Amino acid sequence: MGKKKAIAIVLGGGKGTRLYPLTKDRSKPAVPFAGKYRLVDIPISNCINSGIKQIYILTQFNSASLHNHIANTYIFDTFSNGFVEILAAEQTFHNNDWYQGTADAVRKNLKHFADQNADYYIILSGDQLYRMDFQHMLKSHIDSGAVLSIAAKTISRREATGLGIIGADENGQITGFYEKPSIDEDISNLKVPAELLKTTLNKEPSEENEYLASMGIYIFNATRMEEILSTNPSADFGKEIIPDVIRTEKVSTYVFDGFWEDIGTIKAFYNTNIDLASVTPAFNFYNEEVPIYTHRRHLPATKVNFCNISCSLTSEGSIITNAYIVNSIIGVRTLIESGASLDGVYCMGASFYETEEEKAENAARKIPNIGIGRATIIRKAIIDQNARIGDGCRIGIDDIERKEGDYSNYSIHDGVIIIHKNAIIPHGTIL
Repeated sequence: MGKKKAIAIVLGGGKGTRLYPLTKDRSKPAVPFAGKYRLVDIPISNCINSGIKQIYILTQFNSASLHNHIANTYIFDTFSNGFVEILAAEQTFHNNDWYQGTADAVRKNLKHFADQNADYYIILSGDQLYRMDFQHMLKSHIDSGAVLSIAAKTISRREATGLGIIGADENGQITGFYEKPSIDEDISNLKVPAELLKTTLNKEPSEENEYLASMGIYIFNATRMEEILSTNPSADFGKEIIPDVIRTEKVSTYVFDGFWEDIGTIKAFYNTNIDLASVTPAFNFYNEEVPIYTHRRHLPATKVNFCNISCSLTSEGSIITNAYIVNSIIGVRTLIESGASLDGVYCMGASFYETEEEKAENAARKIPNIGIGRATIIRKAIIDQNARIGDGCRIGIDDIERKEGDYSNYSIHDGVIIIHKNAIIPHGTIL
């Protein structure tokens, strides 16, 4: 019996409504993250570090930025048979609609996966931050003899409301699945058995690890998944397919003990990014053994002129002059002019530098250059790529009414101000 083959399928998300307006002009996997990465780099890097180099990305629409990023970043040599391939929702003679859910997205692409003759499918989410060796999970799955394994993390009761909760016996076999129970529901029958905690994590039960939450990471036996998807028309894995499989077949849990965070909402995305700039971030990007890969840019080091910068990350190619920056992330090619002050800001940076001629033209048209203007003060905001913020702006500073919603060049979600990609914020604007 030869080595078993596993391929990875990354679910790039639907229309990305939870991360809007960051997904207004790009697919969710292409959303910039941590100053120099994109969301899709996380699952792809975990696959590469686990020795899995045949990776499909499923997305509702293939934005140019995602295609460019994948094509220019993940270039495998001929001998590895590795690839990262984007499969966007496509119109064919048989169907002309969007992916209706996670399972529907996989079902519509089964013909592409069949070419690989895989024994196992590893199904991953595109909007989570974690570091995992999938070979450990694959071995656990094979040893369990299950049709499906679900990665799970221990959580407290108060955290259980936003996640799918798994009931498992002492051997890790899944007995029940409950999607997002409200805080007043009694789910005590789903508590983690003490024996399972002891054997998998070597921990005693406590309030912090009472329940198991699905991480949205699945390993299926390939032929069985193909059969299930061809006979069960349901659109979604978490809400429909998985509860059905649990009722009729052996499903195992793989208990994971590392850092894991869902970053699919603006609030979680903002908080996770800002935490990366703290003194001791919960997630460590500085692990050379298992790096997170991204596009190699040939940019100069960041230039810092007379600045006060603390608890912040600055990405390459930026020029920052006489600025005060705290608890912030500065993305690639960010230009910050004299007297600017940033607190709790994620600047996604720019995709190009403006020439002197273009800057002269901006001045003639009375529009700001790309970057952050002189004496501008910003607090608790995400500034999307190529935004132009003028001189003397005050964003998130003044005690004014800010209504949640989407406006012409900015949005407010979960109390975070988001300046749209390519937005022009005139000199002296107060938001």
